[in-house]
Amino acid sequence: MTSTSRVVHSDPDILGGTPVFVGTRVPIKTLLDYLEAGDSLDEFLDHFPSVSREQAIATLELAKEMLTAYANST
Repeated sequence: MTSTSRVVHSDPDILGGTPVFVGTRVPIKTLLDYLEAGDSLDEFLDHFPSVSREQAIATLELAKEMLTAYANST
């Protein structure tokens, strides 16, 4: 399982504790909003160059793992 500490960071002093990509001020929710709107991962990365492709993919993998674990626990 991907470690959240390598991908996601939450600090009350950064955007009021909103989960962001490590080393950035880009909220994780922004990636999900882009994808939900039908935008590509490349478009998101073009608009937020401080987020690496590896970070974005690791975040999506983490979300998949967490949702799968949740679905299997119910």
